Order: sequence, then structure tokens, then C-alpha cells
Amino acid sequence: MTIHYYKKAEKNASTGYDQTQETVSRMLAEIEAEGESKAKEYCRTLDGWEGDVVVGREQIEAAKAKVPEQLKQDIHFAYERVSRFAAAQRDSIGEFETELSPGLFAGQKLIPMETAGCYVPGGRYAHIASAIMSVATAKVAGVKNVVACSVPRDEQGIHPAILYAMDLAGADTILQMGGVQGIASMAFGLFTGKPADILVGPGNRFVAEAKRQLFGRCGIDMFAGPTEIGIIADQDADPEIVAADLVGQAEHGPDSPVWLFTTSRELADTVSGLMPGLIEALPETQSKAADAAWRDYGEIIVCDTREEVVEVSDRYASEHLELQVADLDWWIERLNSYGSLFVGEEATVAFGDKCSGTNHILPTKGAARYTGGLCAQKFLKIVSYQRQNREATRSVAAATARLSRCEGMEGHARTGDVRLAKYYPDETFDLVIPEEV
Repeated sequence: MTIHYYKKAEKNASTGYDQTQETVSRMLAEIEAEGESKAKEYCRTLDGWEGDVVVGREQIEAAKAKVPEQLKQDIHFAYERVSRFAAAQRDSIGEFETELSPGLFAGQKLIPMETAGCYVPGGRYAHIASAIMSVATAKVAGVKNVVACSVPRDEQGIHPAILYAMDLAGADTILQMGGVQGIASMAFGLFTGKPADILVGPGNRFVAEAKRQLFGRCGIDMFAGPTEIGIIADQDADPEIVAADLVGQAEHGPDSPVWLFTTSRELADTVSGLMPGLIEALPETQSKAADAAWRDYGEIIVCDTREEVVEVSDRYASEHLELQVADLDWWIERLNSYGSLFVGEEATVAFGDKCSGTNHILPTKGAARYTGGLCAQKFLKIVSYQRQNREATRSVAAATARLSRCEGMEGHARTGDVRLAKYYPDETFDLVIPEEV
């Protein structure tokens, strides 16, 4: 395969990982050992917050009063579409029972998790949409207790619009706490007495690492670290739109990878030339983040054929993948690894991130090779059951006994033996595999 790195990233997702891992491990151990007092201490030192951790109804109502009416309408717009899509995902899988052989029935049940912990980023930016993406989806799935947390931004606590969105989406408890301490509090059940069965939501590398280290004692949605975008564009793509969409993701943070995959050297030249000006035109905070992201994590890869572009794109497994190309159906049929696909120039990550309906909590760091994004099913335990009558036991018990003895599991074999002896005392069964096997 012939690919050309028009621009090669200086850093990758593993840069600085060892230090992150060590910091998170220490913090989790301290918070688990010392409980709420240690979580509050980190809240004071890292978030600068000394107020109540659990948000009360009075604060929520006060926050509602601060949210402009148009913004409330926009939040409702996003909530309605995200909830409808989550409900459609939930309903796409159902419970059933099937008869596998005469008298042998097997079935599937969907059981919502009891408690979900939803992390909503709120430090550099007020991620209003993230509150809807996580909390509303959990509620649509039927989760009984949804605990949401976000970092307090100033002396007033959590951003009013985030609070409004959390409450609208159905959060049962809201914690004013960010970072590792917020994740740990939800996982250990601090301030609520209800340890999370699953932790979901995007965040920085410390939040993502905390979720990773806690996986096992509770579930997680996926590895959702710094956001990524991949754009597949051909010679007819609008370079200004391509560059604008790359910058739109780069502004999330200095470690947000942004990638362009193309067969057009001319497009690569034009987009590369547009990036500095678009980044410089951003406000200072966003400009600094985007400049670092483009410098350290940005890549432009030029391939000779579109088949090579597909191979490269699937290897990168972008969290977000935009298609700004001709013959869209050709690409849709061949691409296999991405968190969410944005088909055509009209569809863009910004729309999906905010309000178009699909969930924006998506896999990063190559995890799209084996998982999709957050959906209602993530909050459901898909469990099986079986039942059978005695006639069905005749064949199942005999086959179990023979298979178990071949495996060397005599205890399993005897469970079949005793049932056959009880249910069919007048019959003889061959329950031993020949020794030559």
C-alpha cells in the first residue's frame, strides 16, 4: 500500500500515558481508602470548590432561571432527538423465547442496570449536550438511579445550562465534582450510597484512565478519551469546509487528534494552507488548544487509491468519521471501523455533537475496531434463561454426561446421570465415551 504522510503527527494517544496512569491510580486508592473527605479535598484543591457536593433542588431552580429561553428551547430540541434515537435503539433489540428442540426452551431478557454514573465535562467548555447524551440515554434504557457529575466552574457551581440539561434529562442525583474525584465518587457510591454499575461519559485523559482502572468492579461505556476526527475527502471536496471541521474538533483540547485522508494532493495543499488562519481566528483559549492539537496530533495522509484510503481509515478507527466524497454508497459499504459516520458534506460532527440525534459519546484510541458508541443497550443486561420438560431432558442429559466425561468433568456428568436415573428408571443409556477418544 502506498501512502504519503503529507503531515505526520509528533505525538500519539500514548504520549504521557505513564504519568497519567500513576496519578490516577494514586488518587483512586486515596479516595477509596478515605472516602468522602478525600474526594472533597480533591474538589477543593483541583476544582476550587468548597460548597455542597450534592446539588439541591433550590440550586437547580435558580440555574433554570438563568438559562435564556432560546437556549432552553435548543436544549429541548437536542433532548427530544437524542431520546427518540435512543428509544429506537432500545426497541431494536427485544426479549424472546424459542424452542430449540421439543420441550427445550431458551430465552432472552433485557434488565436495566440499577445505577449509572454519568460524567459530564464542564471545565474548559460547558458540555451541555454531554448531559443529554448520557443521562437521557440511561433513563430511556430504564436505569433506576442516574447519578450525574460535572466540575463546578465558579462560586455558583456547575454551569446553569448543564444543570438545566441534567435535570431535564432525568438525573436523580447531581454531584458538583469533576475529574478523577467525580468518577471515583460515582464508582464508590460516595454522597449517594449507590455505587455505579456502569460509568459513562467523555472526559480528558485522567477521566478516561480512571474509568479504565475501575473497569471490572463496574462497567464502563468504552474508552472515551480526547476527541478525534477523521475526514475522508476527494478532489471535489470543499477545502474550507474540510479545514473548518478539522479545526472544530481540534479546539476541544491540545491532545485531540485530527486526521485528513485523501487521494488529492491538491486538496491536502489547500487544507494545510487554510488551517493556521482558521486556528488563529478562534478566541484565545480555543486557538491555543487547536494550535497544539494540529501541531502535535494533526495528520494529512495522501493515498493513491480510495481502496488504500479505506484501509488507512479502518486502521485509525476514528471516533468521528466524515465522508466528503463522491459515490457515498461505495464508501459506506466498505468502511468498517469508526465510532459514528457523517455521510456527505451536509452532515458534520458539530451537528452530531450537539443535537442531530445520534450519541456523541464514542470510542477513541482505536476502540472503534471492536465497539460502537453509547446507546441504550449499554445500560441493559442482555441475559439468557432456559427451561425444559422431562422429555427434553432425555437427550440433553445424555449428551451432557458424555461430553462432560470426555472433558474430564465427572461432577457435571453425574448431574446428567442422576436425572436420567430418576426420570427414566426403566431405561438404559450409553453415557460413556469410548476410551480411545
